[in-house]
Parts: sequence; structure tokens; C-alpha cells
Amino acid sequence: MPKTYAAAQVMNAIASASAALTQRKEEINRLNVFPVPDGDTGTNMSLTIESVVKNLRGLSTDASAQETRRAIVQGALMGARGNSGVITSQILRGLCEGSEGLEHLDAQGLATTFARAEEVAFQAVRKPVEGTILTVLRDMAKAARSASEAGLDTDAAMEAIVTEGYASVQRTPDLLPVLKENGVVDAGGFGLAILVDAFAAALLGKAAIVVEDIAMGSAFGPKVEIEQVDDWEGSEYRYCNEFLVDSDDLDTEAALDFLQTMGDCELCVGSAPKFKVHVHSNTPDQVLKYFLDRGQISEVHIHNMDLQSQERAQKISEEAQQETKPLGFVAVAAGKGNAKILKSLGVDVVVSGGQTMNPSTKDLLDAAESVKADAVIILPNNSNIILAAESACGLSEKDCGVVPTKSVPQSFAALFAADPDASLEDNVEAMMEAAQEVKTGEVTTAIKDSKDAAGNPIKDGDVIGIADGSIEAVGSTVSDVVMDLLAKMDADGADTLTFLAGEDLAADVSEALQARIEEAYPDLELDVQDGGQPLYPVVFSLE
Repeated sequence: MPKTYAAAQVMNAIASASAALTQRKEEINRLNVFPVPDGDTGTNMSLTIESVVKNLRGLSTDASAQETRRAIVQGALMGARGNSGVITSQILRGLCEGSEGLEHLDAQGLATTFARAEEVAFQAVRKPVEGTILTVLRDMAKAARSASEAGLDTDAAMEAIVTEGYASVQRTPDLLPVLKENGVVDAGGFGLAILVDAFAAALLGKAAIVVEDIAMGSAFGPKVEIEQVDDWEGSEYRYCNEFLVDSDDLDTEAALDFLQTMGDCELCVGSAPKFKVHVHSNTPDQVLKYFLDRGQISEVHIHNMDLQSQERAQKISEEAQQETKPLGFVAVAAGKGNAKILKSLGVDVVVSGGQTMNPSTKDLLDAAESVKADAVIILPNNSNIILAAESACGLSEKDCGVVPTKSVPQSFAALFAADPDASLEDNVEAMMEAAQEVKTGEVTTAIKDSKDAAGNPIKDGDVIGIADGSIEAVGSTVSDVVMDLLAKMDADGADTLTFLAGEDLAADVSEALQARIEEAYPDLELDVQDGGQPLYPVVFSLE
């Protein structure tokens, strides 16, 4: 019996596919033969799919299949970025059109949907080039037809389509010489394979076929390495133009004829009253005038590809010239302000996280491996993250150590004690000693009834003050709790108070609180910083 899927299942599968594409967009970006002819392929494709997901989220829970298809098509068209994004939007449009009238999903239905996707996508590109995303789509459609003719069930047909997609990607260098010259596969085709793979896996409840390595298994032939290409010498046209057109009577064929006289990579897709236009041209003013005479335009983006290419080349050159340093740092923190401070103190990578979002071992391992240093020290800045940091160090191929900081202020002190000329072991020891000299206070709001360190009751919604992990103060306002906590932490005996304002601390409240602290502790040096951390309006340290 053919499987059927509810609209919610399809939406969830699209969301999963979007997440997979976003997760791997940098890998796709690195496949670009031309650094910036149209922006990065992975980024453009992921932003296009994210627009689809956003549109789907606006639907009601009982949305019909027709409403779901309309939301997908409109979301893709409106959110399409760059050449790859526009083509992706047309593939999605074709899949939706091909699924109209289907009561269930089986191999025959898949063949129909992919056939229509192939037709629509190829219609959008006047001069299709072999070895691109269109080739991969065509091969997927062929695999769908073969699966239908062989009488495969839905699961087997899906797997056949995905497998052929990756095999097609692996063949792209044989079809497009510039890919073979640069040792890469087609970025758009690889992105499409990932997208379909993740969608199928989510819909069928199976693991995706794709692996971390683009080799995709020896069955598909020798591995094609991913590498950054930095030898683009420019394009015949300077400006990448893309925008939306609102028109009830736009002639797309005539528009494409015009765009062809303006430049290359011309696309005009959609249907009345919404169209998406894309072209590379040296005369964006003439391009815009043509469509202004035929309707209204919006979401206009004009990028100077020469300048973008120069900036990319300079960045690549700078990165290549960077020498590996002896010691690097990874720190965990929430809030843009805290991240900025940590980077100013020498942290190479700040992993977003903290009390409410603990990064995984893999997150920390990836961060450590990305640092261009012989040895790396991780500052977890939270007691719940220390074990993950230690696990990451155990898995790292680099020399790695953990300074078990429990708060961001502790890491500030630890970083001041770092010595790039000392050994990893000596640095870990010195930084641990410095961190232990710091007393940390944190102020937040209780989310349930509890008790403080002395056994006094805490009610849900009370403001609480935490001194080095122990709840020592309870009150109704942030200011009162901070003052109470400072007294209990013997602020009189400290020299310096570092004050990190959270994202929810109003400026006037912060200023009034600082005045209270200065009045109560005139000999205490007060250093106020915008930490930007969520949920904790005030985090401070005493030294």
C-alpha cells in the first residue's frame, strides 16, 4: 500500500532539509569555482529554503495540500538568492506542480513530481550547462522514472533518487572542465543532493545517506577534494542584479530576450503577479528601467562582483599568510558583548552558549580544531560544560587543555594570566590559579519555587542572587539583590568589581545601580561592560 503523508509531515521534512543545508552551507560554499560571481552557493540555497520554512510556519495546522504547495512556491520565489537560489526555487515549484492531484506518494508519484521539476527548472535557464545543478536534477528525475518502471516501493524509490543524486554530483567534473581543473564538484548540485537526501530521510524516518566526507563512498569513484579556489580573474559583467517584479502582464519571454542583451546568467521566473529577476550586467540602471516600465519592483539587490572578488581574494591571502601560533583559546559565552570582550583578550573562537544552552562535545571539538594553533585551551565558563570540554580535548588531534572556569568573569582573569611562550601545562595551571581568585555573582529570576542556601523559601518569579553557585540573596528587584549579594560576598575587601550588564537590564536601571554601588563602596574600582547575556541582567566579579 503506498504511503501517505500529512501536510505537517511534509513541512517538518522541509524544515529538516533546510537545517541540513544550513549546517553544511560552508562546505558547499568552499566548492565555488568562482569566489563571488553570485554570492556563495550554499548560503544562497540555504537562505532560499529558510524563506520556504518561514512561509510554511505561517500556515494553520489544518492547511490543505494546495495551501502548503502555494506557501512553498511563494516562499521560494520571494526568498530566492542568487542564481543558485532562483534555480532552486524553480525546482521546488516544479516538485509542487508535479504533486498536484496525487493522493499518495509512491514511485509513480515521485517520477511525476521529478519530471515536472526537471521541466520547470530547465525552462528557467535559457542556456543549460552540463555538470551543474540541472544535470543532477535531470539524473534524479531519470532515477525516479527507473524506480517507477521497476515497481519499487516508496522507500526504495527515494533511496534510489538520493543515491543517483550523489553519483551525479561525483560525475560533474567530467562534464564541466572548470570543475575538473579546480578539483571540485558542482556546488549547486551537491546542495541539491543534500537537500533531497535530508528531506527523504526526515519523511521516511531513516538516516540520511550523506556522510561528513564528500567522497560519498568508494562506489561512486575516486574522491574529489574540497578546496578553496582563489584564481578568479573576473567576469565579463560587473554587477549582479536581482529583484522582485509585481506585474499582471509581464511577458517573460520578451523579458528574457531583453536581459540577454544586458548580460548573462539571466533569469525571469514566476507567474503573475510575482516574478523574480536575476542577471549579471554592466548597466543595472537600464535593467531596472525596463522592468519599472512594466510593473513595480522591490527587494532590489545590486552587488559589485569585482569588489566582492577583490575582498574575497584579500581575505584568502591574509588567511593563507597567517602563521600557526603556539597557543590558541576557545571560550563559551552568551551575549555579543561578552564575545567581543573575550576576543579582545585573545580568544580565537567564542562558542555561543551558557546557562540555558550548553554546547555539545562536537561543537567544542570543531571550535578547537578550527583554531590555527599548535595547542588549544578551552574555557567552558559554566560548570555544566566542563565535562563536554574535557571530552572534546580528549578527542582533539591537537594538544588541548581545559581551564575549568565556571563563569565568564573567571575566564577574563584566566586569560590575563596566559603566557604564549609557556607550555600548555604551565598555562593551564597558571590560568586555573588566576580564575580561582575571582568571586562571581549572578542575578536572575527564579523559574520555580525553591529554597536559598540558608533554607529560606524562594517563589517562582523572585529575583535571586547566586554567589559562586550558591543562592545567597532573594528579593523583588535586580538592584536590591545585587546590593545584598555584594554585601554577602564581602565586596569591602575587594579591589575591583567587573559588572556585565545583560540584554534585559534597562539603561536607567543600570545607571542607578552603578550609582548605588559607587556610593556604598567608594574604594572599589568599578568596571562596567555591556555583556549582553540573556536571562541574567547582571553578572559581576570581585577580585
